[in-house]
Amino acid sequence: MFAPNIALPDGNATFLMLLRWIHFLAGITWIGLLYFFNLVNVPFMKELDAPTKGKVIPSRGNIVGADAHNGGGSPGAVMGRFFLIWTIVWAILYACLIPGKGVLDKGPVLAAIYAVVIVIAAWLFLCWNNHGWESNRLLSIGIGGGISWMMMLNVWGVIWRIQKRLILWTRDNATNGTPIPEKSKAMARMAFLTSRANAFFSIPMLFFMGAASHYPMFGK
Repeated sequence: MFAPNIALPDGNATFLMLLRWIHFLAGITWIGLLYFFNLVNVPFMKELDAPTKGKVIPSRGNIVGADAHNGGGSPGAVMGRFFLIWTIVWAILYACLIPGKGVLDKGPVLAAIYAVVIVIAAWLFLCWNNHGWESNRLLSIGIGGGISWMMMLNVWGVIWRIQKRLILWTRDNATNGTPIPEKSKAMARMAFLTSRANAFFSIPMLFFMGAASHYPMFGK
């Protein structure tokens, strides 16, 4: 009665569970910071005067193949198509940001373009991986993971590269009175739009990561 039946899995299962646990914690931390910067930090920064921004921005900115084997398919080919499709998609979306003016500087317009491009990319991924052996898990991860890949490229390829410069310029301005370059406005706008895109990308990304195990929309 007072001796519950507890049987710990073998070492391999425990190791995999540990990795998944770390995955959950890392994902919650990343997405949590992403939501914080978009939902809390952006409105907050608008309320600060220039001297206060000079103190806040530097400190806050720094925070910032089983299926293939079983079905006789090629996991290398799947991974190749995965990186090919989603890296090209990221390059297309990044190209839309570069002009930084006109209709391409408007959030709703970029959102519509991004949505169309991502839907087409997901459709291509499903079509190119339609050999009968692919599981729902593989295909869902292929789409959700592809969106995550683009989010990572956005963070390290765009947002953080811009933030490092903005932090340095803002710190020099507050400490030494060095003028902030005029191009900082366009760069800040690009970082903002990219960060906002990542916030919206996280919604379908989380859906497909959950659908991999709990919503068999792509078959078996």
